Amino acid sequence: MKVFFAFFIGILFVFSTAAQPAWQAKLDSDVRFYQTTDFGVLLAGTDKDLYAVDGQTGSIVWRRKTGRINATGVTPVPGTDLVLLTRDLGDRSRLEAVDLMSGATIWQSDKVKGDVMQLAADPENDLIAVVLVKDANGRSGSELKRKPIVHVFKLSTGDEVWKREMDGAIEMMPAHFGDDKEVAFTLDNYRAPLMIDSRLFLFYEGATSYDARTGKEKEREKFKINENGLALTEADPVIDDTHIYMSGRGRVRAVNRRTGEVDWKADDLGVTPEMALVGQTLIVRTGGQFTRVKDGEIESKGPYGISAIDTSGGSTLWRFKGADKGLTNFVLGDANTIWIADRDDLISIDARSGKRIDKFKHNIDRAQFVLINEGGRPVVGGSEEMAAFERGGHEAWRVRHKPPGRGVLRIVGGLALRAAALYFRYGGVATAGFGLASGGLNLANTINSFRWSGLRTRFGSFDLTTLASNSAQGYLSPRIYTYGSIARNPGLLSRISGLEIRQPGFSSVAPSRADVEDSVFDRLDPARQADKLADYLLRRKRLAELRANYMYFYTDLEKPFSKKGLVGVNVQNGTDSRFVLVSDPDAEFVTDEQLGLLYSSDGGKLQAFSILNK
Repeated sequence: MKVFFAFFIGILFVFSTAAQPAWQAKLDSDVRFYQTTDFGVLLAGTDKDLYAVDGQTGSIVWRRKTGRINATGVTPVPGTDLVLLTRDLGDRSRLEAVDLMSGATIWQSDKVKGDVMQLAADPENDLIAVVLVKDANGRSGSELKRKPIVHVFKLSTGDEVWKREMDGAIEMMPAHFGDDKEVAFTLDNYRAPLMIDSRLFLFYEGATSYDARTGKEKEREKFKINENGLALTEADPVIDDTHIYMSGRGRVRAVNRRTGEVDWKADDLGVTPEMALVGQTLIVRTGGQFTRVKDGEIESKGPYGISAIDTSGGSTLWRFKGADKGLTNFVLGDANTIWIADRDDLISIDARSGKRIDKFKHNIDRAQFVLINEGGRPVVGGSEEMAAFERGGHEAWRVRHKPPGRGVLRIVGGLALRAAALYFRYGGVATAGFGLASGGLNLANTINSFRWSGLRTRFGSFDLTTLASNSAQGYLSPRIYTYGSIARNPGLLSRISGLEIRQPGFSSVAPSRADVEDSVFDRLDPARQADKLADYLLRRKRLAELRANYMYFYTDLEKPFSKKGLVGVNVQNGTDSRFVLVSDPDAEFVTDEQLGLLYSSDGGKLQAFSILNK
C-alpha cells in the first residue's frame, strides 16, 4: 500500500509539474505577436520593443527599442541569418536587415514605405526582392485593396537596384479572422515571388516576369488571381532542369528557364491549385477546398479532377473526373499510384493511365487532407478525426478527438484548426510517397532561391487542404548564407557537419549596435559567444532534418489529465503519443518540434510548455 501511495503521489507530481510552463519570459508590456525562426530563436513584439528570446531557455538574447510594430513588420529571410524589420518613423519609413543572433543592423534603407509582405532572395547573385504594402490595416471581414511596391536590393548592402509599383490595387487578406476590430492585412492569399535564373516572377495581377538585375519586364499574362474571392486557387510554380511550370486562367504554362519564353500551354484545365512532377509527367489537381479571403471559411470549388500533362510538349495524357463531391490534395503512394479523397471516398488512380484502381468509403467528417505515412498507408483526416487504410479499403486505425465543448465555438474551432495545422509546418506530407516525385519537389532545394510568405507563420488561418498541398515544399535546405555574427566567426564553419555555411558579400564594416539593448553577446566572452552561435546552428541543422510524425488535436484530455490540452497522434500507427497540458493557449500558439516545446503568450508573458511523450 505504501509503495502504491508513493507511486500515485509521484504521478500527480509529474502531471502538476508538466502543467506549469517550462519557462516564461516577462516582457515590458503585452505581447502583440511572436514567431519562431529556423534557429530556435523566437521574435516577439510589444508596444515598445522587439525581443529575441531563446526558444529553449526563455532567456532574452537581445532587445531593440522599436515602438509599436505589426507582425507584418518583422520578416525572417529564409536560408539566411537575417531578419527584415520595417518601421514607420513619422512621415517616413525604414527597412533594416538585422542579424538574428545579435540584433545588430547589417544595413538599412530609407527608400521604402510599408511592411514587407513577401520576399524572394537569391544570395548567390546578391539580390533580394521585397514586396511592401503601406497602411495595410482594416477590420476583419471588410474588403481592403492596396497597391504593392516591389523593391530589389543588394542582399549584402541594401543598395537599391530597382523598384516597381504594381499597376492596380489588389485584394488583401486579414491576418486574423473573427475579430470585430482593426487587424493587419496581408498578401497571404497570393503565391510568394520566385527569383530564379536571374528572373523575378510575381503572381499578384496574373503572372509577370522581370529581369532581376534591371527590372525590365519580360512577359506578362493578366488574370484574376483570387478566383471567386478564394485564396491560393493557383498552384505554386514547379521547376525542373529546363522549365518553370505555372498555372493561371485555367491553363498551365511551361516557361523556358534559358530564354524566358513560353514553350507550351495546356488549356481548359480549370482552377489549378496543385502540381507535382513525376519523371516527365506533370500531375495537376483541378478544383478543391479553399479559404475565403473575406471570412476564413472553407468553400469548395470545381470542376474536380486530376490530370497528367506530358512536359515535353504540353499534351494532356489523361484526365480523371471521378471525384465529384469536393476534393482534397493528392499524394503519391508510389511512382504509379495517386491518392485523393472527396467528401465520401478515398480513391487511388494509376498515374500512368489515369484509370481508377480502388475506391472505398473513408467515413471522415469534412475530410480535408490525404497523406502517406512511412508504412505507405494513405491517411485521411480533418481537424477532428483521422484514419489510415490498407489497399482494398481495410481500416488500419482511426482516431477522433473532438474540440472542447466549452467556450466560444469559433475560438475553440480556430484553436482546433491551428493544432491540426501544426503538422504541415515541417513538410509532413512529403514523406515516403512524395520522395518519389522528382524535379519540382527536389530540385527546388538545389537552386539558390529562397521565398517567404506569411503562410509560414499564419498557417492556422488556412484550410488544411491548402496546407497539405503546400507542405510538400516545406523542406529546409541544409545550406545557409550568413551575414552577421556567424559570418564573423569563421571557426564555426567546421563545427557543424552536415550544414553548408556560405558567407557571400561579407563586409568589413561592423554592423551597427546603436539600437540594441540587453544583448547576451555583450555579456559573453568570444569563446562562449562561439559556443552559443554553434548551438543555434545545430538547432538549424536538426530542423532541416526534421519530419513531422504527429498530428495535434485540441481536446478535453482524459484521465489522469482531465483538462483541456493538446494530444499528438502518431500518423504512423494512430496512437496518442504526445500531450501538452495547456488549457487556454492563445490563438497564435505554435510548437517547436525540434526542442519539444509549445509556445503561447499570456498578457506580457511569453511561455513555453513541454510536449510530453507517452
